[in-house]
Amino acid sequence: MTPSQCRAARALLSISQDALAAKSGVAKRTIASFEKEDRKPYDRTIDAIRVALECAGVEFIAENGGGAGVRFRKANNGH
Repeated sequence: MTPSQCRAARALLSISQDALAAKSGVAKRTIASFEKEDRKPYDRTIDAIRVALECAGVEFIAENGGGAGVRFRKANNGH
């Protein structure tokens, strides 16, 4: 997950950095720094953010020639 994908996922879900911090157990300051590309958190921290966003209803699209992205997850892909 890239910082841009994180910002886009939050926008799709209409959730704040505060809400994402609560859902992921990651400090808001860490999320803000990641999204601003000020620093790269540990992989486990990015994983916690990604899992929280996926559980909230998005899926991340890998770089596949069309660019990395994020979209709403179909309801039956369940988390």
